[in-house]
Amino acid sequence: MLPTPDTSHVDYDQIYEPAEDSYLLLDTLSSSTETSFLHSHFRSGHAPLVVEVGTGSGVVLAFLAANSKTIFDRSICTLGTDLNRRACVAASTTVQKACDKQDAPFLTVANADLTSALKDGEVDVLVFNPPYVPAELPDLSLHARYNTADGLSSSEAFDRDSHLLALSYAGGVDGMEVTDRLLDEVPRVLSQRGVAYVLFCAQNKPEDIKSRIRQWPGGWEAETVGSSGKKAGWEKLCIVRLMRKGAD
Repeated sequence: MLPTPDTSHVDYDQIYEPAEDSYLLLDTLSSSTETSFLHSHFRSGHAPLVVEVGTGSGVVLAFLAANSKTIFDRSICTLGTDLNRRACVAASTTVQKACDKQDAPFLTVANADLTSALKDGEVDVLVFNPPYVPAELPDLSLHARYNTADGLSSSEAFDRDSHLLALSYAGGVDGMEVTDRLLDEVPRVLSQRGVAYVLFCAQNKPEDIKSRIRQWPGGWEAETVGSSGKKAGWEKLCIVRLMRKGAD
């Protein structure tokens, strides 16, 4: 079993704490079947650019960076994005503590909304653990203030921290509003050989989502490659891998 990166420096009052969904991503991406796929898929060409959207603590991006030779059988470049400025700082520290810069050069964690900071057609591997809970989206009109605010009263700090945490779990209607926005951006940001890994809970109706992806223009594949198992209730989780048909 590959070690989990150290996140002891992360303030979990403001940043999502690694949980079952995070660890399912680690287990899936390091499984024998998925590493075999990634070895073959990226066996040639330039070093893959691996991007995690919504890094949170940075545990997933750091895991991929630290174990690039095992997971990809080669060096990779790593980059992250997060709407929470504090998560960007924390995730950068997590990656820097975990990885060998020669095997996985780390670019940065950009303080940005989803893929807005990414160039078209440049991402080889995109990983997204979205806010998937069916809960009202946080008020983004307050975000500019809460994203930078310090020196607040205790009640103001509580409101700020609640806002920042809500960014990591509240997914809107059916828990899919943020994920739908990301899925709309995938064809733009993925390279021709690009692969995306997106986490869903059962209430997101992942089978319907896979059917929808397979109907995207140009031909796309969508396959479940990891699951938390058969659990009662909507919390059952799965990882879907999507890519263009014939991508290499």
